[in-house]
Parts: sequence; C-alpha cells; structure tokens
Amino acid sequence: MTSFQSTLGDEPGIAEELAKGQREISIAEFFEKNKHMLGFDSGARGLVTAVKEAVDNALDATEEAGIQPDIYVEIAEAGDYYRLVIEDNGPGITKEQVPKVFGKLLYGSRFHAREQSRGQQGIGISAAVLYSQLTSGKPAKVTSRTQGSEDAEYFELVINTDQNEPEIRTEKTTSWDRPHGTRIELEMEANMRARQQLHDYILHTAVVNPHARLELREPGLDEPMKFERATDQLPKQTKEIRPHPHGVELGTLLKMLSATESYSVSGFLQEEFTRVGAKTSDKVHDAFRDRHFGREMTWRTPDASETNDLVAVVEDAVANKGREATAAFADELVGIVVGKDRIAHGELVTIVENVAESVGEDTDTSFGETVRENVVEALWPVLTDDREGDVYAIVDDVTTTQKDDAGKLSMARSIATQFAETTGPADRATRDDVAEFVSWAAERTKEREDETYGETAQENIGDAIWSRMRTVADEVPKVREVSDDRDVARDLLDAMRQTDILAPPTDCLSPISADLVEAGLKKEFDADFYAAATRDAEVHGGDPFIVEAGIAYGGELKSEGKIDLLRFANRVPLVYQQGACTITHVVKDIGWRNYGLDQPGGTGMPSGPAVLMVHVASTNVPFTSESKDALADVPAIQDEVELAIREAARDLKSYLSKRRSLQKRREKQDVLGRILPQMATKLSEVTGRPEPNIDGALGRIMNNLTVERAVDDGEVTLTVKNYSNTNESPDITDIVSAEPAGLDGEATVVDLDGEWFVKWNPEVSSGETATLTYSVAQDASFDINVDGVETEKLTVNV
Repeated sequence: MTSFQSTLGDEPGIAEELAKGQREISIAEFFEKNKHMLGFDSGARGLVTAVKEAVDNALDATEEAGIQPDIYVEIAEAGDYYRLVIEDNGPGITKEQVPKVFGKLLYGSRFHAREQSRGQQGIGISAAVLYSQLTSGKPAKVTSRTQGSEDAEYFELVINTDQNEPEIRTEKTTSWDRPHGTRIELEMEANMRARQQLHDYILHTAVVNPHARLELREPGLDEPMKFERATDQLPKQTKEIRPHPHGVELGTLLKMLSATESYSVSGFLQEEFTRVGAKTSDKVHDAFRDRHFGREMTWRTPDASETNDLVAVVEDAVANKGREATAAFADELVGIVVGKDRIAHGELVTIVENVAESVGEDTDTSFGETVRENVVEALWPVLTDDREGDVYAIVDDVTTTQKDDAGKLSMARSIATQFAETTGPADRATRDDVAEFVSWAAERTKEREDETYGETAQENIGDAIWSRMRTVADEVPKVREVSDDRDVARDLLDAMRQTDILAPPTDCLSPISADLVEAGLKKEFDADFYAAATRDAEVHGGDPFIVEAGIAYGGELKSEGKIDLLRFANRVPLVYQQGACTITHVVKDIGWRNYGLDQPGGTGMPSGPAVLMVHVASTNVPFTSESKDALADVPAIQDEVELAIREAARDLKSYLSKRRSLQKRREKQDVLGRILPQMATKLSEVTGRPEPNIDGALGRIMNNLTVERAVDDGEVTLTVKNYSNTNESPDITDIVSAEPAGLDGEATVVDLDGEWFVKWNPEVSSGETATLTYSVAQDASFDINVDGVETEKLTVNV
C-alpha cells in the first residue's frame, strides 16, 4: 500500500514553492525573536542586563588602558520608558569603530583571544541596543572621546536586523567634559521590579572589583549609591596564549591542520600549541605511532646455550659472501641478539642493518638488502618459536595463584595464536587489538577449561603485554596527509590527549588575589571576621582556570535566614539562576555544621550571619546559556570550588571555635566574679577573721594575664603577672593626669593636652611577672588601657 507521505512532492512545483520560503537569517534577526536567550526576557530583567553589559564593557576598557575605573550609572523615567545612561573614563572608542561596537552583534576583539575577559562574543552591549530599539523604537545615543582628542564623537544609531549592520541616524562632532571615555544612552520599556537584583549587581561588582569607583542614580533613591575604591592596584594585565593540546576538538584540529604553514606534525605541534616543545612533540609522535601503527611485541631471546644453532641459521641465510665474512657477520649478530633480554622485529631489522654495515667495512664485503632480508626472515621464526611459553610467563606473573595452571596455559596459547596468525611477520598490534586478543582468549578458556578471567584479570594481562611491546620507528605522516584523513587526525588527537603535557601558563588569567577578595568584602560588609583563599591554577578542556573564595561573618550581617551567596565569573556578578549554578550545587553539598554554621537537615544552603563569595576566572567560562547567569556542572571546576570554599571555611571554623571558647570562659568568669566575694564574706563570718583579700584571685583561678596598679605616696607600680600557659606581650597604656617621672622600665611617655600616656609593651613569659614603676604628684588620677590580649583572658585590678 502506498503511504500518504510517499505521494508528497508528486505534484510539480511543490519543491520549488517550498524553496521560495527558504532564506538566510542574520544573527541580529535571530536574537530579535529570541531575546530571552540573552537575558532580555522581561522589562525588569532587561534593565538589569543592559546595565550589566555596559558596566562590564566599561571595566574591561578601563583596565586594558591601565586606567582606574570611574563608572557612572543613571536610570531615569522618560515618559512611558526608562532612560539608561552609563559613562566611563576609559580610553574611548575610535569614530570608525563606534557604530560596529554598538550596532553589530558578534562584533568584538576578544572572541578568538585565549585570555580572561568579562566579555568575548561581542553580543552584550549591542544586544542591549537591540532590546532598546525593539521596545521603544528609539536609537541608541553614543558619545565617545579618545585620549588626546579635542572633541568627542556623537552617534545616534540602530541595528538593521535583516543585515546585522549598524544604521546611523545622526553623526556629529561635539564637546564633552570628560577628557576621555564613553557614554551610552538607551531608552527602553522597563520597570524597577528587579531593583534588588540591580543593587546586588552594583554592590557585588564593587566587592569583586575593589579597584573601581561606582555610582548609581535611580528613581526613588534619596541619594546616589556610591562605592569607593579599596585599592589603587589594577588587575594584572593578561597575556593571550595559544591553544592547549588537551583542549582541542577534532573539528578544530582539522581546521588548524588545514590552515597551518608547517610541513611536519612536529612543527605544527610546536608552533600552534602552548606548552609543546621538541621533547613533548616526540612524546606525541610516539603516542601517535602506538595508535596509528600499533606496537611490536617483544619476545624473550634464547640463552647462550643456543648460540651455535642461531649462528648456523644466520650462516645458512647468507650466500656467497665468503666463509670468514659470513662467520664474522653471524657471530656478531647472534652475540648482540643473545645479549638482549627481549627483542622486537623492528629492533632485529635495525641490528641486522648495523652489523651488516660494520662487518661489511671490516671484511670489505657487501651485505646488501636481499641478504639482510633473508637473515631477518630466517632468524625471526626461530626467535619467536616459543610464543606460547613467553605469553604464559606473562599471564602467570599478573594473575592470582587461585587460577588453575590449565587456564593460564589456555590463555597463553590463545593469545600467542592471535599474534602468530593476525599481526603479520612483525607481530604488530594496537592497544585495542591486544584487548581483543585477551578477551577472545578469555572466552576460549571459559569454554575449554571452565576458568573465568574477568575484566580486571583481562586488563592486567593486556597491560602487561602492552608494556612489553615497543613503539615502532615508522615515519609520522606529514601535516597534509593528516588533514586529508579524518581517522588519522583522530589518532593524532588521541595521542595529544594521551600525552602528559604541562598545564597552560596562567599569565592569561587575572585572579583577584586573597588579599583583595578580603579587602572587597571589608569595604562593603561590616562583619567581625573575614577570610579568603585563592587556589592554584587548574585546567579544564585545555583552558586554565582559578577559583577564589571569601567569607565574611558576624557584625552587621543579617543573622536570620540563609547566608548570602555571591557568585562571580571573570569578575562579573552572576545575579540570576542561582539554583542552576554549579557554585550553588557545591555550596549545598558541603557539610557546613563542621565549620560552625547551621544547616538544617545536613544539606542545602547554610544559615547564619555570613556572606560567601566564589570567583571563577578562566579563559573559557562554561556557562549554561548565552545569558551567562550560571556555571555548568564541570567536575574539575566543582572540585576546585569546593576546595577553595573549604580552605576559607577552615579559618571560619577556627574563629568560631575560639569565639565559643572565649564565650564559655567569659561565662565562667562572670560566675566566679559573683561567687568569690560571697565566699570571702561567708568565710569571714564562719572563722571570725577579717575578710580575705581576693584581689587577683580571679586571675589566678582563670589562668589569666593580670594587671595591677598600686599607688603608695606618689610611687606607682604596675605589675603584670602571666598565669596562662602561653607567652604574652600586652600593649599597656596608663593615662595619668600629672606628669610622671623616674620611670623604671622600658616605657615611653607622650604628653597630649595635659594628659600623659605611659606606654609599655612587656614580654611576659608563662608564669613570669613584669613590673614598671614611676612617680607622680599625689593628687593624680589614672586610667588604664590594655590591648593585645582577649578580654576573656585578662584581669585588670587597678
């Protein structure tokens, strides 16, 4: 029966009619209908995304020019729309480039550069322009002034979505009060429902870019939000690197092979890839030979007792060369062969050639190519006569004693048969071939001897055989031959990935550094504790990356609910899709109770007054989508994120543990402070004796550092006693209303407006006492301040 579908297209002209509807789509037209893919899926989010793209561009531009960023963001109501203005003090954009930068999608300078940057694809700011013209119908207004220019260039432009080209509505020269920089003004259909996300983006940008100054003005703010710099230190300038062999896909490799000017694979590897020198190139060559040509099996050589037999075989293979020359040739050749433990076919060929040359010169006899081939052909079968016994020794060496001898013999016989019958005279086989030999032998052994060799046993045997095989010396194909054959290129790619190669250089990355991560947190969050960690560089897919983490705890941070998680990629805050991000997944999987934070159920986001930030810097950040809101679940990155977080969290654990210890100590001191006077009074009542002096008793009981002042007829004595088990070095300042004299001790005196500050920093070992004396007028008043020792470990009796 003829189906309905099979009759489609029988009518003339249908294919032609369908073809009329086919046409090329520009990238701008595609994103015009799919703007949600770029983060412009609503008016609220569109405004945040536009701010983000413009600020990211401004930070990149200023840093590349070595300028400390000064960025101004203004949002204002403009009738039914919102007007967005972003200004920066960067180097500016040339007149020729302005229309392309803002009016053409996928136009940028960093897409092919393997170095860390906020933007790469050239989509962000032009997508904001596209969203603006789609929702308001108004052009983008761009002002740019390059360094050293007297005037600025002003453009009003839109994007021609059919052609993905800028369409300039206005172009003129104008004046601008900034000496250099860029200003963009957009009007768009938007709302302020995502105000919190906008504020988070600006705040988080200030945290992760402590070298930048930011200002935000928007409707509803009584005064602008300003974020000052915490450092004058600009991020380290990055350097572009070449691709790493471990990060190249097959299609990319074929393209590189077709484009290179190198003739040899060795030259191609060294010129087109990073971390590949002559030695590494040789290693790749050997790995390629193993995959493409296979290795040659080596077999045990006969012992010295068989020397005469081998000499006879060689002499029989040599014809018409004279008795003395033939004997010399046979003796030297057999001596070398017998002296080796194992030998491969290619090695035998080389030995025969070398001996033929040396003996030929000594005896003035020519051992030509035919003679050499005859000798190899005659000698090789003799050397490989006991393949079965050789393989049996290998199998016996790597299998357990529980295996029957009959099973081992069956495995050896089957594997030896495969070498003899399928690998040709040179006994060549690839690693996959060896695995098949062993698997086939295991099946045969199961059938014949009812002995099972499982996957582990098979792998052990295969590895042992492969380790005894030798890489061949065949010439590697030239670049053009590799590029013309996909299978050969695949062998080269596998060899590149298999070879141990140094990780890519990290000067293509610019991490924040642990010190500046901590400085950024301190600048924007009022906390009691800060810690940060920067990991060493690692590699994913050939791209280097570095993970950093920072924690702020306590202080004015909100004490209820989940901690605040700040996610960053290449110094850019990730505001949306927190739940889809691998950073969030890692944070939830960590057992935070071990680090002193509450975590109901033992999993999920921890609770407490804390801010956790994680920054991933990479030449190729693996985002989950074009909107760049979340990082994909890449195991290598997940591991480093976890290690960075745990490194910072260990410092938090120590801090919280110490704080809890001091809290318990404080509570104990409070109890003793109430009980000791009562005990002294009660003791006096019971014994009828005067109430004992308990001054200093609390310090002794608590093993504290005690500081006492005694004044006797104008003579002042400061006594420091260390009852703790650690050495202490307190900073002691005795503030006196009268000028002190006759200081006995290493102290300094500073006169400040009629008050004298006696400053002293004694070194007091455990169990020791330090004393300072001086004299003052008898009517003097005193006040004391002690720093350098926790309050809970200090008792002051003055």
